[in-house]
Order: sequence, then structure tokens, then C-alpha cells
Amino acid sequence: MRQPSVLLVIDVQKGFRDQDYWGLSANPDVHSNIGDLVKLWRSKSWPVVLVRHNSSNPNSPLAAGGVGNELEDYLAGPHDAVIQKSVNSAFYGTPDLHLWLTKRNYRSLVICGITTNYCCETTARMAGNLGYNVKFAIDATSAFGVNLGDREFSGSEVMAMSAANLDGEFAEVLTTSELVENYQNA
Repeated sequence: MRQPSVLLVIDVQKGFRDQDYWGLSANPDVHSNIGDLVKLWRSKSWPVVLVRHNSSNPNSPLAAGGVGNELEDYLAGPHDAVIQKSVNSAFYGTPDLHLWLTKRNYRSLVICGITTNYCCETTARMAGNLGYNVKFAIDATSAFGVNLGDREFSGSEVMAMSAANLDGEFAEVLTTSELVENYQNA
């Protein structure tokens, strides 16, 4: 059997449910889609790596020690590592993700989590540059609206731009159902 892909679940934390802080999530199905991927990986005893963002901003819902810093309850269960980070890329955390993957000879990643355009996209770009085979589960991510000067981009537009930025260059962008179909019988 070929080496399984590592499911990298990025920043799926309770603090992202704070609409007063972040605004509305562009993807109301993000948690069920992430849950479907986690369930599949666990049913196959494949590697699941959880990533937690510890914001250095004490007013952030993701500040270390707060309820918002906690991982979503549906992630409780078997996992292979938890990466703690305070920047956008999971490759700049503790333990060292690249070292962890290299020691275990993992070369393939499936990325999901929050937010599409920050930590998920940044991690996917780095993974692609480091030579990993990356699959990006676009509908198992979510983003929030972004203002740029006098232009506002909806969370859906942000997600679409991330998909366009990544696909074919850093990752293969797929939906949860495509990934489940591809991996279910593996």
C-alpha cells in the first residue's frame, strides 16, 4: 500500500465562530466538510495533524488560554500531532511540521481549515515549495470578507481567489466530495 496522505487540519478553533470579531463565514458547510474528512481519515487510521493558532494579540478570539483558542469539539479523538503556531504557516510552529513529516517519510498532504486565504493558503504555498504533493479541500475551508482601500471582497470571492492562486501551482484544489471519492476506496 502506498503511503497515505496526511490530513492537515488548520486552526479549526472555536474563536472563528465570533461573528462580531470576524464577520460572517463564507462557507456555512465548512465544519461538516472538515468533519467528513477527519472521519474518513480516522476510519482508515491515516495520519491526522491538528494545527492551533495562538494569537499574540490579547484581544483576539484566538488568544492562548481563552475559550476561542480551543479546537472545535468534533476534532476530539485520535490524532498524530498538534502543531502550535503564532504565524500564518503551519511550517513555522512547534513541533516543526516539515521535520515531523520528513521523519515519517510523508510527502502528500490534504489541507483543510480556517481561514482559506491566510493560514491554509500560506501553508499550502510553503508545502508546494517544499516539494509536497498537496491537495487543497476548498470547501473544507472558509474565509471572511476583506476590505482593500475602497474595495470590499466577499468571503466567497476571497475563497475563489485563493483557489485560483493555488490550483496547478502549489496544490490541486478539490472539493470534499471529490477527496472522499478519491480516498474512500484507497
